Amino acid sequence: MYKDTKWAKEILAQQDENGLWGNFHTLSKPSKAPITTEQALRRLYVLGFDINDEVIARTVTYMSDCLKGRKQMPDRREKMHNWDIFTELMLAVWIRKFTLADRSANRVAGKWADIITRAFSSGSFSHEDCALAYTEIFGEPPRGGRLVDFVTFYQLSLLPGMLNERTERLMMDYVLHYDKGIYYVFSRPSGDSRICNVPETFASREAGRYLAALELLAEYRNSIDMLHFASKWLYANQREEGNWDMGSEVKDGIYFPLSDNWKKKENRIADCTWRIRRLLDKLEDRN
Repeated sequence: MYKDTKWAKEILAQQDENGLWGNFHTLSKPSKAPITTEQALRRLYVLGFDINDEVIARTVTYMSDCLKGRKQMPDRREKMHNWDIFTELMLAVWIRKFTLADRSANRVAGKWADIITRAFSSGSFSHEDCALAYTEIFGEPPRGGRLVDFVTFYQLSLLPGMLNERTERLMMDYVLHYDKGIYYVFSRPSGDSRICNVPETFASREAGRYLAALELLAEYRNSIDMLHFASKWLYANQREEGNWDMGSEVKDGIYFPLSDNWKKKENRIADCTWRIRRLLDKLEDRN
């Protein structure tokens, strides 16, 4: 219902013929700088675009060709971590966001599933086992914490459906109590960013980002019961009319707004309600 908004049209107008939007990587907040491919894909995903849309299919084809070594990403190589491994991870994540039929992306997901399975093999997370598995699978030790400290948008986006139930539940418990939140998705200025602690204020920017974290974790079907507290939080903040309003502060240019404008309060309420009902369908296992 949001594919024809001005937000979508603005992004579609900026796509290059090769399917990208300039540089590929950055999940940072939108700025006055030209949009990146990741920013475009995330916004279009939120607005309801899928693999059946030509704009998405074109980008997925380019990303798949990059994974196969036929094309290269335009980004400058970063030195802070294992760039080739990180690039492979990013591409696989965004391909699998839109299709699970790409063998190259699925192979990458399989590697990371093996790493996380071995990291939790003792019954709790072992950073040492995680680093060892990473080194054995990729043939080089991890540089920087981003890849082994796995509670990030990338690894958590890649692994739904890839883990056995035991590992998934152990991982979910770890993520819910991880005090730094989810990198690239949610953190609190106060420091303690555990997902198991719901925001105190529902109509807030914090609650909007928290919703994004829940949407990410709701893809893990073997441990969906561990998120029942989130359903209670949402229903506790439901309005008497049966809908939801997260307030104007939740507007961040990424997840909100969905409608063309929020000058009318009813548009904001409609956007918030649409997004929350979709999340509740997953939290209550109605999909």
